[in-house]
Amino acid sequence: MKLKHILKSILAVLFLFPLMGTFAQQAAKSGSIEVISTFDYPGTGNSTLPQKINERGDVVGEFIDSSGVTRAFVRFSDGSYSDPIVDPNDTVGFTEGRGINNAGTVNGDYAISDGTLHSFFLSDGTFTEFDVPNTVQTNFLGLNDAGDFTGGFDPDGSGVFQGFVGHGETITSFSVPEAISTFAYEISNSKQLTVGYFIDAAGILHGYFRDAAGTLHFPIDPTGSVGTVLFGLNDRNLVVGRYADSAGVTHGLFFTPPNNFSTFDFPGSTFTSLNGISDRGLICGRYVDASGIAHGFLARVTGTPPTTSVGTQMKSNESRSMVAPLNRSLSAWGGTGPAR
Repeated sequence: MKLKHILKSILAVLFLFPLMGTFAQQAAKSGSIEVISTFDYPGTGNSTLPQKINERGDVVGEFIDSSGVTRAFVRFSDGSYSDPIVDPNDTVGFTEGRGINNAGTVNGDYAISDGTLHSFFLSDGTFTEFDVPNTVQTNFLGLNDAGDFTGGFDPDGSGVFQGFVGHGETITSFSVPEAISTFAYEISNSKQLTVGYFIDAAGILHGYFRDAAGTLHFPIDPTGSVGTVLFGLNDRNLVVGRYADSAGVTHGLFFTPPNNFSTFDFPGSTFTSLNGISDRGLICGRYVDASGIAHGFLARVTGTPPTTSVGTQMKSNESRSMVAPLNRSLSAWGGTGPAR
């Protein structure tokens, strides 16, 4: 059942937001985000969902084919693609690529027949399976050059996830207070910031960041947001993500801690997601067209785009979330689960 919820959520986010026009670029002011190119994993009807980008310009992500099968991939900086990446233990057609570092190591997750998620590292063609000990589900979401990895784990199969940062066998878990799930999407090489999102008791998604002292800063919600996700960051502390508004439009989000943001919309589309950013300012993301197909794009940020304050945030030292039943409706997950 867990896998069915995940697949339904993916299809909902892909088909809900149509493309309304044609390609253009955002005009520069003091800074700008400009699209460089678009791309699709080869194959008819594939939806392409980039996730992270390394300093070489290699992009890791996943594609969903016309039959709903999900496979991971790497798009290399020369524009070529890896073969579909399938974890050997994937028994249901669901393998995701989530993180990539400069060494080319990939991490991600896969599902098995009972619908639970488990995770892997992939280096030089070799899979290394990984689950946080004594948990039912582990969901890798990011990987830095030092080998630090991030994600969420479900300790008891309830579907309530805690965020974590790991290195080797050392796992540090944390949760936003009173959240019903917390996910950690990426940690910078400097370890100054970790970013992600949490789900509150009403089932609403909010961004957060965690500083080097372990203090959680939350919620990160742009003006008008009804659901915010922070996906990626770089060592310049530039953060990317997305947020949805009450009109059903999803906007790309460019965030500079502690409290400033700007919006980027792929021209003509009502769904834009910024998922990864390199130190050089290269961004990978996606937009959705009129037929509900997702397409990848590369963009570049120059300078600092004009920003607006996200307002006052709460702060809290690391703590575990209260355990509460997870609301499994699509609205609770913001059309994703976990977000991609």
